Amino acid sequence: MMCDKPIGVMDSGMGGISVLKELARIMPNEDFIFYGDSANAPYGSRTTEEIYQLTEAVVEKLLKKDVKAVVIACNTASSAAGARLREKYPKLPIVAIEPALKPAVISCPGGRVLVLATEATLREKKFARLMEEWKDRAEIVKLPLPGLPEFVERGELDSPALRAFLQKYFDTVNDRPADAVVLGCTHYPFVRKVITQLLGPQVKAFDGAEGTARQLRRRLHRRGWLSHKSEPGSILWLNSSPDEKMIELSKKLFETP
Repeated sequence: MMCDKPIGVMDSGMGGISVLKELARIMPNEDFIFYGDSANAPYGSRTTEEIYQLTEAVVEKLLKKDVKAVVIACNTASSAAGARLREKYPKLPIVAIEPALKPAVISCPGGRVLVLATEATLREKKFARLMEEWKDRAEIVKLPLPGLPEFVERGELDSPALRAFLQKYFDTVNDRPADAVVLGCTHYPFVRKVITQLLGPQVKAFDGAEGTARQLRRRLHRRGWLSHKSEPGSILWLNSSPDEKMIELSKKLFETP
């Protein structure tokens, strides 16, 4: 039965585990397969076509595992590949994450919203449409952070080097304090504490994990595909990197508050 099949979750590396945590919280009885493409990370500095080809290859691997739905838990992959993959697999529920700009702007009308994301996410049409929709409601400042996902991939979630890296970028936009910050890459919630400490106590942080999880649950519910199990679901960890430590780090990140 379709309801007994697992849900596939993919990311360019391990950032999507922040989304997986929310999926497992909202749908605790579902089985998940998480595929981290760490061998090809980061996606954020690649071309749109490269990102699409990499994302498509991972989705095909998940389909071979007989998943009932796919979550693209990577903002960069979602922007570059989400729409095309929905066209290619019209019968497959594909949920793609996007930066949580809407709730951030609504929370501080007329305020300053800092959008942290990869270069690829910020250049794609998907984000351009989102920004066009909300630009008159707040001051929206885009800030790409090339190199930040690599800190998370190493499990370096708080260190002097990480703080110095972030401060260097924040200094370029500190002419006025931010009221909200959008964590527009699924790696970034893992360093949420450091980001908010550096930006100040007034800052509210937003990411798209909960909205993505709720959207998938709605779509599975409409199809009658939600799990009927009463016991907790399982997680199968896969990674394109041959380094066995990647799976260990994945599990550690999943357990990180």
